[in-house]
Amino acid sequence: MNLTLFVPALSLLLPWTLASSAAESPPNVIFVLTDDLGYSDVGCYGAEKVKTPHIDQLAAEGIRFTDFHTAASICSPSRAAFLTGAYPQRAGLYMGINPNRTAHWFLGLHPDEITIAEQFSKHGYATHMVGKWHLGTEPEFLPRTQGFDSYYGMPCNFSHSPRFFDGDKEVFARTPLDRLTQLYTERVTKIIHDQATRSEPFFLYYAHNYPHTPYQAGKDFKGSSKDGVRGDVMQELDWGIGEMMAALRKSGIADNTIVIFTSDNGPTANQYAKPYRGTKYVTFEGGHRVPFIFHWPARIKPSSGFRQKSCVVKESNAGNSGEFHYGVSEVSINAMDVFPTLSAAIGSELPKERVYDGESLLPLFEGIPLKRPTAQPFFYYNCENLQAIRSGPWKLHLPRSQDQLPFWDKNKAFANLRNPVLYNLDTDSSESTNVAADNPEIVNELMELGDSIRQNLGEFMQRGRQQRPTGSLFPDVPVISHEKDWDTLDPATVKAIAKQRQKRHPNHRAMKVQPRRKNRK
Repeated sequence: MNLTLFVPALSLLLPWTLASSAAESPPNVIFVLTDDLGYSDVGCYGAEKVKTPHIDQLAAEGIRFTDFHTAASICSPSRAAFLTGAYPQRAGLYMGINPNRTAHWFLGLHPDEITIAEQFSKHGYATHMVGKWHLGTEPEFLPRTQGFDSYYGMPCNFSHSPRFFDGDKEVFARTPLDRLTQLYTERVTKIIHDQATRSEPFFLYYAHNYPHTPYQAGKDFKGSSKDGVRGDVMQELDWGIGEMMAALRKSGIADNTIVIFTSDNGPTANQYAKPYRGTKYVTFEGGHRVPFIFHWPARIKPSSGFRQKSCVVKESNAGNSGEFHYGVSEVSINAMDVFPTLSAAIGSELPKERVYDGESLLPLFEGIPLKRPTAQPFFYYNCENLQAIRSGPWKLHLPRSQDQLPFWDKNKAFANLRNPVLYNLDTDSSESTNVAADNPEIVNELMELGDSIRQNLGEFMQRGRQQRPTGSLFPDVPVISHEKDWDTLDPATVKAIAKQRQKRHPNHRAMKVQPRRKNRK
């Protein structure tokens, strides 16, 4: 096995050009990001207890990817990767931000990061966001400082803060969870209808908070599924997607509107991640592998052999027509590909002097392979801790200590992993049979690759050479991902941060910080 570490280009734009008509009429873009939705949570990915006909229809008319990975198995870092095109570690936002935590309240996505919203705005797009932000709650880090013209929604997890905003105005002090999908759907369809009357194209980042807990179904969907409240919530979410697509068709702009549907990470229960092992919070496949559907009627056309009910066909190249027949793709892609893909779709080069960890997927729609090799390594970080590496079919889980683990890590089996564990995902998608002893060369090469990438993207309590800064109100203070390590800061710094917090949030009541574990070296 000859592994080559792919070094991302500073500005990578693959040779995929839009047809002249598309260039004259740039596509609208709706990026739908659900929360904690697993691989088998929707019909065309294997769900049996819920019905999701509208999401299934997106797949039926587009491309359904079966080997898509998010950049993290929790919310904040995963969202940072989607919006910046970089591993969360590179973009400086690799922890799950909770504004109630002493170590997190002053952190966020760095204002110098270039988001996909800013990329669209630079090209004359109206940019809107509806839903969950989770990339910092201080004014310096909010959506409208990161390229969005408008914001509407519950920006945090309900348990972090239940407040709901329309721009800067608080609409609800406590979000009515049973009305959440209805509220979002009304705003999304309003944006579509309003934008259809205007000359400029639009980008809508629709980041629904569901099916993250807590959730409640609307009255019309209670008891509608065979999977309890969660299933009811899923079916209502699907209804909202149907209303969104109906609004696009009614406004006459559906054909040249890109719709992407995916999730930020895996589910909290493995039954929604099948056939893969693991859940949210861990680096088994179930934490990272989620649905990804790409829908663009102007570029992706139907195949005569398509079987709508099963959502299963083979890819079909449409020759030189610039069209691609819809179906299923097994090509391995990831969250960092979204930024380059959408940039290429609007004819924009990637910003200079910035490293991107993905590439445009648009060549696939003309039957052209991606530029990166099939065995391009993918790195599974959990916060600062590099836990696994995949190259082609091989996935190596790396040794780790308890101290390196973020507090949310649920992988008890590997909590103190002393020896590397190797799986062949082609023959063992459930990651159940360790073949490390039979493949020592592969193990050694991936171990060496891990040592190399840590130098660039970091490790627990170690900054990497290529990591960009984390957004912080105190940029000279070291970033502490976990409360357990808060006491590594000097007392004067801790006191200054607490004073600033009290100034900004007079009604805040300080929470007791748990000290470091005594066995930490």
